[in-house]
Amino acid sequence: MKLRPVKQIINAIAVSEGAGVTVHRTIGTPALRNLDPFLMLDHFSSDDPDDYIAGFPDHPHRGFNTLTYMLDGHMLHQDSMGNKGDLRAGAAQWMKAGSGVIHSEMPQQSAGLMRGFQLWINLPAKEKMTTPAYQEYAPEALPWVEHDGKRVKVLLGEYNGHQSPIKDSHTSVQYFDVVLEANQSFSHAINASLDGFVYVFEGSATLGETALPQHTFAVLGEGDTLEISAGNDSVRFIMVAGRPINEPIVQYGPFVMNTKEEIDKALTDFRSGQLVQDKASFVSA
Repeated sequence: MKLRPVKQIINAIAVSEGAGVTVHRTIGTPALRNLDPFLMLDHFSSDDPDDYIAGFPDHPHRGFNTLTYMLDGHMLHQDSMGNKGDLRAGAAQWMKAGSGVIHSEMPQQSAGLMRGFQLWINLPAKEKMTTPAYQEYAPEALPWVEHDGKRVKVLLGEYNGHQSPIKDSHTSVQYFDVVLEANQSFSHAINASLDGFVYVFEGSATLGETALPQHTFAVLGEGDTLEISAGNDSVRFIMVAGRPINEPIVQYGPFVMNTKEEIDKALTDFRSGQLVQDKASFVSA
């Protein structure tokens, strides 16, 4: 067993998206353009509806997957192909953009608070122009595993015999929401071939010899086991790891392909109204 150390600390950058919503971005910034297979991580959090009520009107995607996880509030969403839903607190949506989708995400107020994460995950070249698909799951469909002073929500992958219903066959992503009580530790085997990170969003933790205050994003170094501990107060963080695709990444905003020529084609398709080529399938539970 080799414990994974902290390789790099990334400070979040406030970015205006959609109709002026401020998100806090770590992956997808000058300090960390990507962490293969991860392309972007946005943390959105506000108790002021004026910060987010304008939402994220219609916008396109091509060439990658997104996972949206709601912590508080809820998010109405729909796309140009007729799919629509309402992500409640604790729910998650996996969207394979594939060859192209246009969709909107409109936050809704719940006692003023709206909080969650959106993670962009790359697709291999052979999958970038395949049919789009949705997997949307209610909070009760995503397992919480509770034992020994810890609670682990399994958004992707498997933990302690509990499997997420969301399937990712390309990058084997593990994505957990972890809550530790004071002075408790979380240990989890992560294959040495996977890239991974931890993002602390409530309280503070210690990973190896590195203190991780609230809102700290830590890239994991080489090893095969994550071990992270709470101090005298509880802590909550997400732990994410995935298998690198090891292909060229060429990104222009919401389009992620392998070559500049493919990006040019995506822009041409979007401007000519040809981006959406296939009707997405929809899975919910």
